[in-house]
Amino acid sequence: MVQAGNATYRIEADLPDEIPVFPLSGVLLLPGGQLPLNIFEPRYLKMIDDAMAGDRLIGMIQPRLDGSLKPTGEPELAPIGCLGRIISLSETGDGRYIVNLAGVARFRVNEELKTGKPYRRCRIANFLTDLEAGRGEEDIDREGLLSVFRRYLDVNGLEADWDSVAKASNETLVNAFCIMSPYGAAEKQALIEAADLKTRAETLIAITEIALAREGDDDGETHTIQ
Repeated sequence: MVQAGNATYRIEADLPDEIPVFPLSGVLLLPGGQLPLNIFEPRYLKMIDDAMAGDRLIGMIQPRLDGSLKPTGEPELAPIGCLGRIISLSETGDGRYIVNLAGVARFRVNEELKTGKPYRRCRIANFLTDLEAGRGEEDIDREGLLSVFRRYLDVNGLEADWDSVAKASNETLVNAFCIMSPYGAAEKQALIEAADLKTRAETLIAITEIALAREGDDDGETHTIQ
């Protein structure tokens, strides 16, 4: 079961198989995580209006990493994205929406649909295992994850709310760290495509270790990840 705002998603029937999608490079949403968005393009303002009038669900997805384009000139879509529910919306007074999305479940794009809408829509297959909250948490190397996270914060002069970290579940930690990570589009796509929570955590640790090694090379020091 996944709780997103006032909605609960338990089974396949709770999820749509056709959704509007918002292609955005370098942005990651994962089940159980949250993502703030600043919406200003007219077609996406329309998408949000339509979603709010319906089930409040939209799909966040990256453009394909190879930069390939459709005949229309729009970017081809990555194969996997994440369904998000709009849990808050505010209007800025200058024509923008500030939206907060709660991640529900990942999806695979089966087909892009031709519609009369100004935004893009896809037929999808949802990752139903994402509705099993906490699935695979026991396989996470929590201490290894926190060790790398601490080192990353230290190297970059950042701080964390360690009381909140201590109370968070393994699933929450992994997905939150992935979403907040400053990595590029390829790394973000690798994280969302990870087969399970354990693989996602291992991928995040590996990416962070590489980033720390690079920073060590840049400042002339060698950082050892314990």
